[in-house]
Amino acid sequence: MHTLERESPTSAILRVLRVSLHVGFAVLLLVAVVRLLTNGGASQPAVFAGLALSAALAAVYLAGTVLEKRHSNSPDAFDPTPYARWWLAAVMVLWLLLLLVSSDFAWVAFPLFFLQLHLLPRWAALAAIVASTTLLVGALWFHGRSAADGGLQLAMVLGPVFGAGFAVVTGMAYRALFLEAENQRLVADELRRTRAELARTQRDAGMLAERERLAREIHDTLAQGFSSIVLMGRSAGKALSDGDIAAASERLQTVQDTASSNLAEARSFVRGLRSPGLREEGIVDTLRRLCANTQTEAAARGTNLRCRFELAGSPVELPNTYQTTLLRAAQASLANVWKHAHAQSAVVTLSFLESEVTLDVFDDGIGFEPAAASAAARGDGTGVGLSGLRERLAALDGSLDIESAPGEGTVVAVRLPWPAEGDAA
Repeated sequence: MHTLERESPTSAILRVLRVSLHVGFAVLLLVAVVRLLTNGGASQPAVFAGLALSAALAAVYLAGTVLEKRHSNSPDAFDPTPYARWWLAAVMVLWLLLLLVSSDFAWVAFPLFFLQLHLLPRWAALAAIVASTTLLVGALWFHGRSAADGGLQLAMVLGPVFGAGFAVVTGMAYRALFLEAENQRLVADELRRTRAELARTQRDAGMLAERERLAREIHDTLAQGFSSIVLMGRSAGKALSDGDIAAASERLQTVQDTASSNLAEARSFVRGLRSPGLREEGIVDTLRRLCANTQTEAAARGTNLRCRFELAGSPVELPNTYQTTLLRAAQASLANVWKHAHAQSAVVTLSFLESEVTLDVFDDGIGFEPAAASAAARGDGTGVGLSGLRERLAALDGSLDIESAPGEGTVVAVRLPWPAEGDAA
């Protein structure tokens, strides 16, 4: 079902004026033809010439108006605009020939005045109207010579002059309305293009935001899990080679648990839901379990890493986005600890303070120079952890601080202001 565009008042007025102009031309031409046929004084050749020229004038006029109407309704249709002045010249020539046949065709001039004003520059239109009026007065005098007083009568001059003046005033008003309607049409077209561009930009921004969300989730969950699975698989293989069946079985069980957790995480973030651990346990228990799992996995890989969780303050229920951000920050930080820090201990501290909730991850590893660490993604898809974490925190007006130095360990400090009252949990 098509939606009809509402016609503006200016466009409605222009449409009525155009229809009136065409109807007026047709009526005046028809009246002139009828008078020619009923005029007993007209010769037969004059009648035949008048009928032929009237038919030609009607055909040319109708062809031009139909082509213009089709193009206005469908811009892909033939555009008669480049030929408009040639069309006007043909109409004027046919009218002048009809004036030679009979003075009854004189009144057809008034609709033609409007055409001249519409299709020609103002100075050219005024000059054409003056010339047409002069020829009209001359034709009236020419055909009135056989009257009792064959001289030029005042009515022969005043009628065409006043008619031309009225046509000029009305035509200029029409032209002003036409230009206003064209400006409105251009503004409306620009508005539609702007709206379409805005919709396309919003759609692209939404796609980019969703892509970035998936990239962060994949890095902080699936990528870390797969990395753990690979390392635990290698450790299980080494245990089998050494004949330690119990250790191999334990590490394969860890692989199975990690894979199951990854699968649950994947299903969860595809649906835009919170982490399965957060749904079941909450942020405090989930972080405590994360520390225990990190220590277990490190031991399975032969790394002596002690990881413990500490809670400061009284826990309160946080919105889903806050809990997810804190969990991803802890996961990314601990992943960096066992991948790069070569630490012996790590401490995850969650603090509920008066104005904010904080998460601090400390390790006593080899440390690094924060200024030299690149936050940009590397070609292999790694290196997006810190940048992704900063994006998460920025969305919640939070902050990320990293304190480290070579040989002095590392502290990752996350700060989140309390959510505004009414935020979704």
